[in-house]
Amino acid sequence: MPQPLVLIVDDDHPHRNMLCTVLRGWGYDVRDAEDGAVAVDMVRAQPFDAVLTDVRMAQMDGLTALGNIRAWNPAIPVIVMTAWSSVESAVEALRRGAYDYLTKPLDFEILHMTLERALDHTRLANENQELRRRLDRAGAEPAPLLGRSRAMRELTEMIATVAPTEATVLITGESGTGKELVARAIQAGSGRKDKPVVTVNCAALAENLLESELFGHEKGAFTGAERRRDGRFVQADGGTLFLDEIGELPLNLQAKLLRVLQHGEVQRVGSDETLTVDVRVIAATNRVLADEAAAGRFREDLFYRLNVIGVDVPPLRARKEDIPVLAAAFLERHARANGKSFKGFTPQAMDAMLRYNWPGNVRELENAVERAVILVHDDYIYENALPLTVRRASPEAGGLAPGNLGNLAGRSLEDLERLAIEATLRETADNKSEAARRLGITRATLHSKLRKYGWE
Repeated sequence: MPQPLVLIVDDDHPHRNMLCTVLRGWGYDVRDAEDGAVAVDMVRAQPFDAVLTDVRMAQMDGLTALGNIRAWNPAIPVIVMTAWSSVESAVEALRRGAYDYLTKPLDFEILHMTLERALDHTRLANENQELRRRLDRAGAEPAPLLGRSRAMRELTEMIATVAPTEATVLITGESGTGKELVARAIQAGSGRKDKPVVTVNCAALAENLLESELFGHEKGAFTGAERRRDGRFVQADGGTLFLDEIGELPLNLQAKLLRVLQHGEVQRVGSDETLTVDVRVIAATNRVLADEAAAGRFREDLFYRLNVIGVDVPPLRARKEDIPVLAAAFLERHARANGKSFKGFTPQAMDAMLRYNWPGNVRELENAVERAVILVHDDYIYENALPLTVRRASPEAGGLAPGNLGNLAGRSLEDLERLAIEATLRETADNKSEAARRLGITRATLHSKLRKYGWE
């Protein structure tokens, strides 16, 4: 991978040289500018991965440079340095779209962490461009099975292991995690991939209709049965039947399903004739079937027969590193569907998506991106195009969000820091390690600050 290219903007020559030396020691490719106007020209001439700029400079100040850089390319994360004792300059920088701000004298540990976090956005943008190229070459629609997290790698490995077998598979996971896509991936990797694949949503039909849907019926078997009809098991003969929301299947139909799984035999409603079918069953549920069986709502023998191979799909909050890849895929999909073109998400928008826990999982993420695509008429998706619930998940929502900036004007940076630490400790139930991670500092630094404020 090429070295990240970082631009340092500072009219203090010794301080600028010192920063150049430090950043080069961290493995960055560094360029420098002594004024905001020079920096803006350099950004327009060369694609930088991040910009680190001072606020107070003789000709063009850092905040003006920030505005010009954001106007040229809002995807470049700009980190602002300030030596002022007031939080006003930092607030104004965030208002104008700065990625973050740091106070002088700089804490190099925090500087390094902030830079790495900012550069992650640039790396992800590059990866997403490559993703779009691969999808174009494959001629395929992006799918929520995309991901680079350990959880997704393990899920992909499990699918590859299970798919070639004839085993019945039970896919579990919360709503919106993509269980049907996992089922289709298993079917696509099986020996039945060229055979029929039939889907039945067990929660979508009334009990009497569901029985006919699954097993078929004879003419006159019930009111409205004007002709004989094959059920889904017969339609899927030789292929795969995906039973979604299997936990909603009524108890009396569970016995009939068990017979099919054990003996491969079905009977149409209103018929004594037994039909033999060769069907691989893949089922999915967002319920815990073991608990349902213990409560008498699901047959225990059917649960064990379905759960020959169990595949659990992790919730999105457990694999947040997949969010940028998924968001980029959904952006590409819905931009095409709406006849639009985007360059990507701003760092602030991506940060908001990474902080949110997505209770609706992948489906909720796709809906949020689709909404943004419809609302935005620009090259980039900004944070304000995301749903309010997503924006509120940002740590700044309680302190530095635009709607709350007026309450912070005139407060010292030390006060702001103390408030941030106090709020984070409260949110993490006094978990020091988690609080340090969210604050972007080490646990040792956190303890040092707690001692400073007399909290330890």
